[in-house]
Amino acid sequence: MLAITRASLRAILRSPSAVIFSLGFPLVFILVFGFIGGGGTSVSIALRNQTDSSNFLIRALQTSGVVRLKNEKDSVLMLNELVKGRIAAIVKVDSSKSPAGFSQYKITTQTSAASADQYPILRMALAQTIQFIEDKKIPDQYKMFSVQELPQVPGREYTMIDFILPGMLGFSLLSAAVFGVAFVFFNLRQTLVLKRFYATPINRKNIVFGEALSRVCFQLLTSVVIVLAGHYFFHFTLVNGFVTFLEMLVLSFLGLIVFMGFGFIISSVAKNESSIPPFANIFTLPQFLLGGTFFSTQAFPKWLQGFCEALPLKQLNDAMRSVAFEGASLMDCGKQIGILAIWGVLIYAVAIKTFKWE
Repeated sequence: MLAITRASLRAILRSPSAVIFSLGFPLVFILVFGFIGGGGTSVSIALRNQTDSSNFLIRALQTSGVVRLKNEKDSVLMLNELVKGRIAAIVKVDSSKSPAGFSQYKITTQTSAASADQYPILRMALAQTIQFIEDKKIPDQYKMFSVQELPQVPGREYTMIDFILPGMLGFSLLSAAVFGVAFVFFNLRQTLVLKRFYATPINRKNIVFGEALSRVCFQLLTSVVIVLAGHYFFHFTLVNGFVTFLEMLVLSFLGLIVFMGFGFIISSVAKNESSIPPFANIFTLPQFLLGGTFFSTQAFPKWLQGFCEALPLKQLNDAMRSVAFEGASLMDCGKQIGILAIWGVLIYAVAIKTFKWE
C-alpha cells in the first residue's frame, strides 16, 4: 500500500496539469482577489472648474483612494464622458462665508443614467469625507458643506449585461482559439496527419489556413449566437443596431486571429498532450483575471492596471464595450486594434519559427 501511495504521489507531482489545477489556480485567484480587496472600488469624476482640484475636500476624496480625477477641461468632452458612463459625475465646489464668519461650501454633482452603477460609490465617499471633516474641524452645530444633485443627464441605462457579455465573448474567443488550435494541431502532428499533408502537392500554407479558417468560421457563428441571444433575451445594448453587430464581428475576427497564434506556438512546444493545458493557462489565465472579463480593472492598484493595459484580451474587451454601448466606430478603437495588431505580429513571428510538421 505504501509503495502504491508513493508511486501515485510521484505521478501526480510529475503531472503539470495536476499541479497547475490543484495548486496554481487557487493561488492565482487568491492573489488577484486579494489585490481587489486591498485596492477597493474606485470611480472617476471631472471637475467643472479645474481650480477646485486644490480644494481640501477634493484632495481628501482623492486621498481616500475611492475617487480619481479625470483631467478633462473641455465642457463638451466632459459631458460626452458622462453620457458614456466613463465618469461617475461632474462636480463643482462653490465657497462662501456664513454670517458667523465660517467658510461654507456647496458641492454640486451631476450624473447620467450611464453612470448609475458608479454614482452611489461617489455619493457614499462624499458623505463619509464630509462627515470626517466636519467632525474633526468644526463645532457640532455648524455644517460646513451642503450637497446639491442636479437633474440626471439623459443617457442609455448601463446594465450588468453591457459589461458582462463582451467579457464573456472575449473569454469564449480566447479559450477556443488557444485550446482548440493547440489540441487540434498537436493531435494532427502526433497522428502524422500533418506529415502526410506535407507530402502531398498541397501548398503548406493552404493546409494551415484551411484548418484555421474552419475554426474561425465556427467561432464567428458562436459570436453571432452570443451577441444575438444577449440582445434579444437580456437587452444587451447595440447602439447602432446592425452596424454595431457587424463591428463586433469584425473585432471578434481580429481577436481570433491574434489568439490562434498562441495556439500554434503551444502546439509546437508541447511535448505531450498533458502539457498543453499548463502552457495554455500560462497565457489565458492572467487574461481571464486581469483583462476586464469578469470585473473592471479599475478595481486593481495603479501599478497593476498598467500591466492589464498590455494584455490583448483587455484591449479586445474595451473595444467591444466601446462599440456596443458607447457607439464608437472601429476607427475610434484605433488604440485597441493597434495593440492587438502588435501582439499579432509578435506572436506569428514566433509561431513561424516554432511551427513543426512532425
